[in-house]
Amino acid sequence: MREKARPFRSMPSANDFLGRIPMFPKFIAVLIATIAISQFQQTRGFTIPFFILAVAIVFVVEGVRVVPQQSAWVVERLGKFHAILQPGLNVIVPFVDRVAYTHSLKEVPLDVPEQICISRDNTQLSVDGVIYFQVTDPRLASYGSSNYIAAITQLAQTALRSEIGKMELDKTFESRDEMNRQVVSVLDEAGRSWGVKVLRYEIKNITPPETILRAMQAQITAEREKRALIAKSEGQKQQEINIAEGEKQAAILKSEGAKAAVINKAQGDATSIRLIAEATAAAVTAVAESLAKEGGQQAANLKVAEQYVNAFAYLAKTNNTLIVPANLGDMATLVTSAMTMLDRTRAAQAKPA
Repeated sequence: MREKARPFRSMPSANDFLGRIPMFPKFIAVLIATIAISQFQQTRGFTIPFFILAVAIVFVVEGVRVVPQQSAWVVERLGKFHAILQPGLNVIVPFVDRVAYTHSLKEVPLDVPEQICISRDNTQLSVDGVIYFQVTDPRLASYGSSNYIAAITQLAQTALRSEIGKMELDKTFESRDEMNRQVVSVLDEAGRSWGVKVLRYEIKNITPPETILRAMQAQITAEREKRALIAKSEGQKQQEINIAEGEKQAAILKSEGAKAAVINKAQGDATSIRLIAEATAAAVTAVAESLAKEGGQQAANLKVAEQYVNAFAYLAKTNNTLIVPANLGDMATLVTSAMTMLDRTRAAQAKPA
């Protein structure tokens, strides 16, 4: 048969231990010791002093109480509640008062045994927890309930079963804080009449059946595989995007390079043509200036004649087919024609605009 839970008591001191012994047995012991002393001739003279001293010791032991810190002792006078002894030295009336209950005012953790709860979707769950409570009213803790620890434990189990019955299985794993608050609210309201304040309640373990655990594990595995596939596809997508971006940037850079090359070539050709034109113009100007000088006409005649001869010499070395004048021997006529054209050009330049 399961033993019922007992109210929490502080560790007894020597004074507390002596105080728990009823006073009547103490006097019986004193009387026996006094009678024993009176039976011997040598100690017979100490009988009365011994009896007085022993009775005084019994009264001191029975009347003086030293209460530890964070403790409260409930005193009854002739079977009725009389007072609560505070920490420190206290005096009670022997034969009339007695310490009936001792309570610790510290925060006390209390394990709630594991129980079977049924969720909203008819799933059996094994749930256990721990309660943190504190005695706030020693009088109510002594007389409000015959066993407030058992009452708190049973009420906590009942409240937890009620809360889990309102939720589905998946929700119970996510709503521990909410269930803890609901249980504390129920216990705190009921504990007021027992002189106990429930500070916290924590669910330690929620254990579903083995079949549910296997199904949950399979679900978790499938979810992880799904996330792995999604991550892989996202990686491949990002890889293809990066490759496309790289090719795009390469094509842009290549086209910009080709464009810059064409521009540079065009600018170079333009510069070359301009320089050639400028050189040609400078050469023509120099020729014109030379013709205007003394002896320029004769020099031009000589130059034209040399080029004429050189041209026919070149034709003799190649097999090119050319159309030439019919009278090749009339070199003087050719030179005269060329010089006439030069004179006309010079006259045109000299004429005012």
